Amino acid sequence: MRFLAILLLLPTLAFAQGFAGLGTTTADGFATPQRGAELRFPADHAPHPDYRIEWWYLTANMTGPDGAHYGAQWTLFRSALTPDGGQGWNNPQIWMAHAALTSAQRHFVAEKFARGGIGQAGVQAQPFEAWIDDWQISGPTLSDVTVHARGDDFAYTLDLTTDAPFSLQGDAGYSVKSPAGQASYYYSQPFYDLSGTIEIDGIQIPVTGQAWLDREWSSQPLSETQTGWDWFSVHMDTGEKLMAFRLRDTAGQPYHSGTWIDADGTPHPLAPDALVFTELARTRTSGPNLPVRWRIEIPRRDFDITTSPLNPDAWMATLFPYWEGPITLTGTHSGIGYLEMTGYE
Repeated sequence: MRFLAILLLLPTLAFAQGFAGLGTTTADGFATPQRGAELRFPADHAPHPDYRIEWWYLTANMTGPDGAHYGAQWTLFRSALTPDGGQGWNNPQIWMAHAALTSAQRHFVAEKFARGGIGQAGVQAQPFEAWIDDWQISGPTLSDVTVHARGDDFAYTLDLTTDAPFSLQGDAGYSVKSPAGQASYYYSQPFYDLSGTIEIDGIQIPVTGQAWLDREWSSQPLSETQTGWDWFSVHMDTGEKLMAFRLRDTAGQPYHSGTWIDADGTPHPLAPDALVFTELARTRTSGPNLPVRWRIEIPRRDFDITTSPLNPDAWMATLFPYWEGPITLTGTHSGIGYLEMTGYE
């Protein structure tokens, strides 16, 4: 069954490798995001099957009782083979999930696949539940959930709570990804407080920390020449948050975007020219040679920080591999966060 699932996934799941398969000139009958559309909660926590791709993407920065730092990732991707519906095995939805746990010394990764229409994977808005087999995010609302996943030699069960509003990225949730205008609908919940337990080699460790959820959906999110991205989520010690990304392009300069989020949850979109990204150091990982240390500047906000990885070898050796791991930041602002890098060879 796993071999069959991979064969079914290959035409559509290039998104984990820089959306290489989705930088197309047309949406092929799928719906496309429109500027000015109002996002609605809790309805938009649920799937949008008329769009080609979407995800529920959680990252967590955690600390154990001895002060050791850890990171966790839980991601559910949905991709549609066609824009038409169907029942049972004729359902065109494909599901893929990643779970990871990172310490300073080790990085654990697990991956699952499912076909839509048979109950093996799915999402409902309220009570909220996202699942694939026994991996789950569930709770009365998306502001009060428990997250669980288990893989070889690792597991975690994490309780997340917040009373903060969801943060709309871009122009009220309409997030532009290229000069040509490709876009997605995109919102986040960057204000989760976290407590729970992680397990490494059968040893359970209580943890506390902060978590960040990203929700995004589209049908042609990148241009044909964009090859991958460098994406940052940042929890500043001041309580402020930052989402920032750089999309690399073989035809010209990278495309930048981001959102500064006040401690009270108010988002401030950042124009492409407001952000400056500089690679500081590359490291040979279990995959390619990658820029694991970065400088990010937002001159208009007197923001100038350097990011460093908790574990430089946080390589996601999945069907479509990428780098994803916790980071710390120093400079004008201190804090923690996550970095994702895709599309490198």
